Amino acid sequence: MASHTVLVTGGTGFLGSYVAEDLVESNQDVVAFDLSTDDWILSKLGVAEDVEIRQGDVTDPTEVVRAVRETGATRIVHLAALLTNAARDDPRAAAEVNVLGTNNVFEAARTLDDQVERVAWASSAAIYAPPDRYDLPVDEEDLVYPDTLYGATKGYNEHQARVYAEEYDLSLVGLRPTVAYGPYRETGGSAFLADIVEKPALGESFRVEYGDQAIDWQHARDIAQAFRKAALIPDAELSQRVYNVAGELATIREAVETMREIIPDADLTVSDEGELPWTQDLDDGDAKRDLGYRVEYGLERGFRQYANALRADAGMELL
Repeated sequence: MASHTVLVTGGTGFLGSYVAEDLVESNQDVVAFDLSTDDWILSKLGVAEDVEIRQGDVTDPTEVVRAVRETGATRIVHLAALLTNAARDDPRAAAEVNVLGTNNVFEAARTLDDQVERVAWASSAAIYAPPDRYDLPVDEEDLVYPDTLYGATKGYNEHQARVYAEEYDLSLVGLRPTVAYGPYRETGGSAFLADIVEKPALGESFRVEYGDQAIDWQHARDIAQAFRKAALIPDAELSQRVYNVAGELATIREAVETMREIIPDADLTVSDEGELPWTQDLDDGDAKRDLGYRVEYGLERGFRQYANALRADAGMELL
């Protein structure tokens, strides 16, 4: 595979660091563009010395254009965003970061169209309506009707991406991942899902609801793989400009049972109380066909890797 310089916005964050790791391992030159220059996650993943960190604000159009131009980036992976809880708590900031920030990235690609060959950018499964609106699984042609501000920003970005592609002939590929999990996660609205792994891995008890409801469990390395492929694959192999990408669909109860198989004495209690609002059952056949996307971290492998990373940091015996 030819080597490119890839600029990753949000590149020192949780997913950004995993994307950087994946790109480094595929022999790409990686620049992490982020407000934070903290390379802790990149260091934990063993790639901090291989990634150039450039401090910058995605909401500042001049900084974005300058970063792309001065690094010579030919590919951009755009991940920088305020997630669900942060968007709900600060709607104006969510609009600035998620919508205007994405516009700044698209504008940089338009302004430097002789340099930038592709932008792979993060949409989200949050653009879908609650699951009772569908015959599952959902595909890319199904109803887009988000019920969170975060999802609404991603929906708008899909519209602006389509217009930028049609009006300015830009190569833009959006991905709709589900809920990411893995070591060094950030906290958020889905933190309780990570606790199903984290608590028993460290010998702690945990009680979780929603036992009979299905979640798409997507390891951060699988999401990273999808973004790498979306950033690098030739245009001729793409049939559309936005793709679902999924992991392994399993109920909360099945996830708990997987952890009990890994740690037989895990102190996990699960009930069927509560109702999750997310549509998680995605058809990602198009991503598998066009991008060559394949899940490498099923539930057992992903949970074991996650738990062992935590236990190694805590000086505990590996599983």
